[in-house]
Amino acid sequence: MHTDGLPKSAIIIGAGPAGLTAAYQLLKETGIKPVVLEESEFIGGISRTAQYKGNRMDIGGHRFFSKNQQVNDLWKELMPIQGAPSRDDKKLGIEKPLAPDGPDPEQTDRVMLVRNRVSRIFYLRKFFDYPISIKPATFINMGLARTIKAGFGFVAASIKKREENSLEDFYINRFGRALYETFFEDYTEKLWGVHPSKISSTWGAQRVKELSLSKAVKEMLAKAFNKNYKSSQTSLIEQFAYPKKGPGQLWETMADRITDMGGQIKLNSKVIKVNADGNQIGEVIVRHPDGQERSITGDLFFSTMPIKDLVEAMGDTPEAEVRDIAAHLPYRDFITVGLLLKKLKIKNKTKIKTVGNIVPDCWIYIQERDVKIGRLQIFNNWSPYMVEDNENTVWVGLEYFCSEGDHMWNMRSEDFVKFALDELAKIDVIEKEDVLDATHIRVKKAYPAYFGAYSRIDKVKEYLNGIENLYCLGRNGQHRYNNMDHSMLTAIEAVNLVKSGKNDKSLVWKVNTEETYHESK
Repeated sequence: MHTDGLPKSAIIIGAGPAGLTAAYQLLKETGIKPVVLEESEFIGGISRTAQYKGNRMDIGGHRFFSKNQQVNDLWKELMPIQGAPSRDDKKLGIEKPLAPDGPDPEQTDRVMLVRNRVSRIFYLRKFFDYPISIKPATFINMGLARTIKAGFGFVAASIKKREENSLEDFYINRFGRALYETFFEDYTEKLWGVHPSKISSTWGAQRVKELSLSKAVKEMLAKAFNKNYKSSQTSLIEQFAYPKKGPGQLWETMADRITDMGGQIKLNSKVIKVNADGNQIGEVIVRHPDGQERSITGDLFFSTMPIKDLVEAMGDTPEAEVRDIAAHLPYRDFITVGLLLKKLKIKNKTKIKTVGNIVPDCWIYIQERDVKIGRLQIFNNWSPYMVEDNENTVWVGLEYFCSEGDHMWNMRSEDFVKFALDELAKIDVIEKEDVLDATHIRVKKAYPAYFGAYSRIDKVKEYLNGIENLYCLGRNGQHRYNNMDHSMLTAIEAVNLVKSGKNDKSLVWKVNTEETYHESK
């Protein structure tokens, strides 16, 4: 540890992946003592694992996969990869790549499982590959008329490209209008609450990246005429690591390490005021559930709180334009319903073996236009240890995208659960008589959105970067739809800057702006 000439203390706002990683790296690399302030009673932010009567819920679904070796090594340092089969793989005779001398998940909890990635689209009451693949089953499911229309749409888009001023333009250029309208338009509006024509193409460039129908067609033809053809196209990962008891388990493990190393983590500590003097922050004011407020001072400040809330907490210090842009930054909020079932109505027609022969998906994208549900998670397939009775029950999560204060957000829990059950029964995923239990969770500001005031966010970034001892990290801290590894990398880059004594914060903001697909390697 190098401490000469470095600041002595750091205040970190938020105990999610970025905030905890910053604290952990500061302790390992610098000896600076961090104090982590977390508004809620939970560790992990939206990457936490919720618990209900012995069953565990992954809020939003979190695959542990990264192209960055430092991130992978950090995960393994906290939770090593399994060295023996998990309960379900052992029962089904499924072989996975095991780590030499790795822990046995049947004997210990601190272990990462190797899981198969299976995600599909549910549309027209049928399953489609995700992302859409060019193969006979896709066209059979779509029907002749839709297939012909999609083909002509794709050819038209290949001949004449649109100027990419919106997410709609982005999708049509890559897939054609018919496929865009079939597989992207409604789902995107369901997710963001606005039409894709109103959303910046930045979102597509960041999340969809190299996926392209023209490449898929070329791949299909090449394979048809050359059996030895090797694909060069970026593809989604086929396996990923996953903590035995959900993503929150890893962040709880990191939190324990932080406190063991001398850092502090204070839960139920909401930052309500950030006092800046010129280009330095001197203190934050924290409010506790009992209403008590107190000042906490520090040398460095790392913020993972939403930019909207951070700027508001600064009061009148930022100029009026910065305050106005930040106040109008859009977010999407999230509701999940945990549902315990005797069984699913949808059948496993794949060749993939599962316990109870349930469908093998980690999550299913629900594209049906007549329901509001966006995704369906099947926690049995994430980890058998997430479900109290993995062999005789199915534990699923129904995911809804909404805005705080809207009709769905304001519904009473019991009313929302009934609404969600009606939707799943309507699209023939469950029978209501198979429902054993249910729970309901709301999550604020789960998704920073790319429309409205977002187009002017650079003005806010410029102001925040001008505060010398402030580093904005993570998904909400940068108002960017980061994955966990990208959020961690913002923290790692920030700590590297602190160590080096340099202050080029552009390196922190450049994380996850590269033009490579986030699940490719």
